Amino acid sequence: MKSFGLTDKGAIRKDNQDCFILEKCEAKNCLIAAICDGMGGANAGSIASQLSNKAFVSYLYTKLNSRLPRNVDYKRILEQACAEANGVAYEYSHFDDEYDGMGTTIVGGVIKNNGNGYIINVGDSRAYLISRRLKSIRQITRDHSLVGELLEAGAITAEQARSHPKKNVITRALGSEALVNCDYFTFSLQNGDLLLLCSDGLSNIVSDLEMLEYAKEFPEPEALCRALMSKALNRGARDNVTVVAVMR
Repeated sequence: MKSFGLTDKGAIRKDNQDCFILEKCEAKNCLIAAICDGMGGANAGSIASQLSNKAFVSYLYTKLNSRLPRNVDYKRILEQACAEANGVAYEYSHFDDEYDGMGTTIVGGVIKNNGNGYIINVGDSRAYLISRRLKSIRQITRDHSLVGELLEAGAITAEQARSHPKKNVITRALGSEALVNCDYFTFSLQNGDLLLLCSDGLSNIVSDLEMLEYAKEFPEPEALCRALMSKALNRGARDNVTVVAVMR
């Protein structure tokens, strides 16, 4: 598998509260990938995203390198990793008033060399499956946001969702409560397919169809990530932007 990731503070923000991690795990022939998008004061949001992401990936890496059964229960260990990441952010938020209200989204999981993938998300950072064979793009994850709920209920259209004044209001995040629920998804990458992870800094400014068109034009993960980042920045990205691409 090939993989690449980029993060940028964007055209407006002074600080970057996003972060990503890509970590190979030879023991289980897989790749761990995760993105976090922090919230709170500049320092608090950055700390929340970095601590949570490290806790999530570290937990997964340790578990996958231990003597697990042949048939790994990925749902269980991903949920446990998410709980570990949430606990770290939640506890840290009580250290000082400066960190009160800190939190972060997360999207991340495990992609096996055979193409099987397992992923969780909390918040509105997304995972997409881009199929070169079918020339299609599909959002794997579900947004935990006010606009996402309105869209699911049929109260607004997808076009209205893109410009909704409350599109950045999330309904679930790591660190905001002692316990958090994550959504779990599975997928499969065929040869040439791409898994695309991104923060809302990208998905709010580059449409799904544009992501698909760029994936057709730039077949390698690094070229695709750089092209998407350039597109977002050229459009005056008002938020931090992070994108990760994994190709089988």
